[in-house]
Amino acid sequence: SGNDNSEALPESIPSAPGTLPNFMEEPDDAYIIKSNPIVLRCKAMPAMQIFFKCNGEWVHQNEHVSEESMDETTGLKVREVFINVTRQQVEDFHGPEDYWCQCVAWSHLGTSKSRKASVRIAYLRKNFEQDPQGKEVPIEGMIVLHCRPPEGVPAAEVEWLKNEEPIDSNLDENIDTRADHNLIIRQARLSDSGNYTCMAANIVAKRRSMSATVVVYVNGGWSSWTEWSNCNARCGRGWQKRSRTCTNPAPLNGGAFCEGTSVQKITCTSLCPVDGNWEVWSEWSVCSPECEHLRVRECIAPPPRNGGKYCEGLSQESENCTEGLCIQDKKPLHEIKSQNIETASDIALYSGLGAAVIAVAVLVVGVTLYRRSQSEYGVDVIDSSALTGGFQTFNFKTVRQGNSLLLNSSMQPDLTVSRTYSGPICLQDPMDKELMTESSLFNPLSDIKVKVQSSFMVSLGVAERAEYHGKTHSGTFPHGNNRAFGTIQARNKATYIQNLSSISTRSELKTTAIFGHLGGRLVVPNTGVSLLVPHGAIPEESSWEIYLAITQRESSLQPEGADVLLGPEVTCGPSDLSVSTPFALTIPHCAEVNSEHWNIHLKKRTQQGKWEEVMSVEEETTSCYCLLDPYACHILLNSFGTYALIGEPITDCAVRQLKVAVFGCLSCNSLDYNLRVYCMDNTPCAFQEVVSDERLQGGQLLEEPKLLHFKGNTFSLQISVLDIPPFLWRIKPFTACQEVPFSRVWCSTQPPLHCAFSLERYTPATTQLSCKICVRQVKGHEQILQIQTSILENERETIAFFAHEDSNFPAQMGPKAFKIPYSIRQRICATFDTPNAKGKDWQMLAQKNSINRNLSYFATQSSPSAVILDLWEARHQHDGDLDSLACALEEIGRTHSKISDITEPEIEEPDFNYSRQNGL
Repeated sequence: SGNDNSEALPESIPSAPGTLPNFMEEPDDAYIIKSNPIVLRCKAMPAMQIFFKCNGEWVHQNEHVSEESMDETTGLKVREVFINVTRQQVEDFHGPEDYWCQCVAWSHLGTSKSRKASVRIAYLRKNFEQDPQGKEVPIEGMIVLHCRPPEGVPAAEVEWLKNEEPIDSNLDENIDTRADHNLIIRQARLSDSGNYTCMAANIVAKRRSMSATVVVYVNGGWSSWTEWSNCNARCGRGWQKRSRTCTNPAPLNGGAFCEGTSVQKITCTSLCPVDGNWEVWSEWSVCSPECEHLRVRECIAPPPRNGGKYCEGLSQESENCTEGLCIQDKKPLHEIKSQNIETASDIALYSGLGAAVIAVAVLVVGVTLYRRSQSEYGVDVIDSSALTGGFQTFNFKTVRQGNSLLLNSSMQPDLTVSRTYSGPICLQDPMDKELMTESSLFNPLSDIKVKVQSSFMVSLGVAERAEYHGKTHSGTFPHGNNRAFGTIQARNKATYIQNLSSISTRSELKTTAIFGHLGGRLVVPNTGVSLLVPHGAIPEESSWEIYLAITQRESSLQPEGADVLLGPEVTCGPSDLSVSTPFALTIPHCAEVNSEHWNIHLKKRTQQGKWEEVMSVEEETTSCYCLLDPYACHILLNSFGTYALIGEPITDCAVRQLKVAVFGCLSCNSLDYNLRVYCMDNTPCAFQEVVSDERLQGGQLLEEPKLLHFKGNTFSLQISVLDIPPFLWRIKPFTACQEVPFSRVWCSTQPPLHCAFSLERYTPATTQLSCKICVRQVKGHEQILQIQTSILENERETIAFFAHEDSNFPAQMGPKAFKIPYSIRQRICATFDTPNAKGKDWQMLAQKNSINRNLSYFATQSSPSAVILDLWEARHQHDGDLDSLACALEEIGRTHSKISDITEPEIEEPDFNYSRQNGL
């Protein structure tokens, strides 16, 4: 350090008149960064010489850089000196204290010494002595995050980051970062959730601690109880209910769900309406001067109460009381009458002529009716439950280029059918199914017993249903939307005939497949019933044989009171298995969804055969989840079994949607033509059952089925045939209109209702039939079906049905079963399951997918986003609308590209590609 000339520099020089040196600039403490030397400065006035001394030894004169100037004010000499200190000099010094330097200045009067400036090597170690730790705290709780920065010279300064943004405690009084580098949040808020990082920095480097995730959770709280509902019984004993929701607040970020029940029920009693009734007539009054006497009665036996009807009829009667002997104007009555004998004679003459004309007309009408009554046409209402038989698989091929909606069967079913009839049998046409007896004409609701049994089913010994073995046929299937369960899209009103082989057979009402860890989808073709097994629901290296079936016979579930079975009874199994991730079961329903008019429940059949309620659709629960779409209910469950949807009408405005379809076929009498009008639940299952039964009878669909909104207002259903060509066709008088009681349509769990009409043509030359079928509920909705058809089979064209791609693929395993590629699904889950400042992002994902209620169910899942995507897969199994999902993600702001633009070349998805090519 330049100490060779230390003896040549005296501690002082002889004194001389003047002043001592005054330091204008003294050396400052300095830090050596890496290998860069530092510069120490010293400036004094007046100064003849300035030298540095480091660690008690003089620095060599050659290492000094000196500058001299003159102060303009005082005229005194100013001297400034610089020296460099290197890293090597500091490292070679081993003293009891830090490396130091000071400067000494001389003047004529004497010497002055500056302050000692220390020189240190700057550094900052890599590892924090204490990293902050993640925490889960309740809302309004205190959060303390500890941080001890790495050792360093100079000491590091600490700064806190939240989600990579600096925290300024001066802007938020709730946050304190001054206490020994710790971060203190006095009252936690939802916005305080996030990732926190401790940053340490000095002049050498910056260091980041491990991030600590802070989750501020909210325990659920009950809202206030709603008002008690009206008594559900219109008459007698019933019940009222009130409800509350776990939304005050709703549980967030893993907070506990509310304890207790969300629904309370109490019994209630409604006063029954009492209709009024007449008391007995009073005695006749005394005969009045007008030759009449009176009697009266009152509506008091009993009087009307509680809205009951008033008595019908008159409250008083009067009649002549003298038997013609009454005196008017002081003359006997017979004298007065004698004055009008001539007038009476004329009246008698004309009356006789009129009676003769009427008698002749009645005779002619009677003969005509008698002759018509000999023909074998008529009308009846029968129950299609009497028609049971086998089904056959089917195939499609297009019949018109350029119109994919018109489909035709590529092969006709070859069924040998045996029948047993009660009533007269006609053998001219082996395909005839029904003959009407005279008694049925006067009793439209009589139950004609007709047994139709397929020899194909008999030969197999199958009584109820056969298992679907996964046989598929090639074909082109037009894509419909979720509403079009078998709906005809052809709007051409030309003559069409139903191709019945295009509908799945009863032997396919059970589907079985083996699934593994990759999951898959199981579908009962053309019924709207499906089961989605998510990826990972089945343990790895395991395989389960899973089946999905629909009960064909009358359901074992008998609703109570006014409750209604809204869809098929569906079984998935085996029942002894349970999955770790909820599976999605889709069941179609026929209710017009409105929570003000319907209370819809999910029920499950126990092993003892009894039915118990699982949940109400509007209920808040964490055991399962129901999402009610307009035409189907998607249910998330963890256990297999037999399930059904039950609707409880809350008001008279509850609507049960019925599909109205008209079928026709020639009778064994070549002049007769049978029309059968069906009113069935608007579900694919019910429509398939009707079409299958009609195929056995040789029936053809004559017109596009239409939707009828049938209200629960106790009014009956009327079905009538209108506008029959008068000179070409005829129908027996008084049989063109039939009325079905409300209870038969609303409450019945029997197979679909149908009414039969028989028309007769005057000559075999008539081959065209045009008429209208009117189906209406009294004081309710009405639908009119325009029939325009040829009764000759070779002149008919086909009315096509939509068949989803599930007709060809009832079981799909692995990636082909899902619309969202697995890699994209993983990225979505990783993104939205991560907490951020606004809470769990999966809640925004649910909101953008119209999932707004019972979010506590998803909060209990290990991956809420995965369950939400499973529900999306179940809702979009036919359209796979990935564009809408991508748009939802863009709105949230977490992605900027559509998922539909991302493909995985290693996965072949023919169904998905086909949907994309068709713009879905």
